[in-house]
Amino acid sequence: MSAPAPHAPGRVRALTEATFGPAIRSHELVVVDFWASWCAPCRRFSPIFAAVAAEHPEVLFASVDTESEPGLAAAANIRALPTLMLFRDGLLVQTHQGGLRASRLTRMLKTVRALHMGSVGAPAPDAGQG
Repeated sequence: MSAPAPHAPGRVRALTEATFGPAIRSHELVVVDFWASWCAPCRRFSPIFAAVAAEHPEVLFASVDTESEPGLAAAANIRALPTLMLFRDGLLVQTHQGGLRASRLTRMLKTVRALHMGSVGAPAPDAGQG
């Protein structure tokens, strides 16, 4: 099995059970899009997500294909698609179900950056060891 490609700033990185935990822990701010190929709202949201990723190369934008990674989707308690999870300093700080406009996603990033992390304490789901 080959090692995952390093994160290319401004691009969306596909995550698996094995790479999810390490990716969340190794980046200050992470936005994860849980999606499926059969999901029409997911397909509409995908180019918006990629465009915002290109505007924020300092943030890890990642995606989880729930069809390929059902164990990870279950561990993250995904009940609707698309679902976004925003992590800061390895902690889950915000979840959103459904697609968004680019401006709303950008505002969410700004809000998460401004959080006082001393008052946050929800650990990230850790489905994979690594």
